[in-house]
Amino acid sequence: MERQKTVPRLKTTGKALATRVLHAIYPPQCMTCDMLVEEQGALCPQCWRETGFIFGLCCNLCGTPLPGDCAEDPVAVCDDCLTLARPWDQGRAVMVYGDKARQILLGLKYHDRLDHAPVAGKWLARAAQPLVRPDTLVTPVPLHWLRLLKRRYNQAAVLSHALANTLCLAHCPDLLIRSRYTGTQDGRGRMARFANVQGAFTPNPRQAHRIAGRHILVVDDVMTAGATFAAVTDTLLARGAASVRVIALARVAHAE
Repeated sequence: MERQKTVPRLKTTGKALATRVLHAIYPPQCMTCDMLVEEQGALCPQCWRETGFIFGLCCNLCGTPLPGDCAEDPVAVCDDCLTLARPWDQGRAVMVYGDKARQILLGLKYHDRLDHAPVAGKWLARAAQPLVRPDTLVTPVPLHWLRLLKRRYNQAAVLSHALANTLCLAHCPDLLIRSRYTGTQDGRGRMARFANVQGAFTPNPRQAHRIAGRHILVVDDVMTAGATFAAVTDTLLARGAASVRVIALARVAHAE
């Protein structure tokens, strides 16, 4: 008599089981509305269309979306970057800063929505593909210790960790120090933004040896005029970085 074959049963890990139970009690919702979605951190179709993701041709220095075909002009530069000296080599952004982007960023920045980070890391990884070199070192724009004490975490470091983890790149969250408290950039004009952050960053003495000769990718949540990225880039190039590239989760277009 032929022995009946048994089908092996897949083991469910404790973490996977806990996730299934949690989702059964609290079904995943869209990041920006109450619509139910398939997985935590996803956007519903309507919010996805309204978020303003940047695809196709964009400025090679700041990521601003541009009209045209990227195949025809892969290194296009926007008007802002033609008039402002950009010390970094290339730049990208995931989305244009609008209502949905603002909602995502404020949740991450002020409301402890760290669950936004894994999916944001995937978005950043997609946008960062043209910027990555084999030995790229990923680092965030640092917060001043006073602001870090108040906020308890650096949202740029949360994003840079998620990006580095997605692309399997080296990550150094404390490569730089914000040595001077600069306050907020909100409400400042373009030139005031640059003046406010000039000389505000220094290498961390414990990590400074990792800068020389490296291709470095700097991550921040928002790029407006690009003043913060410029100050960080100047600091890294002064310490011998081979190149600096920058990426932001959102880009404020046409900053004054």
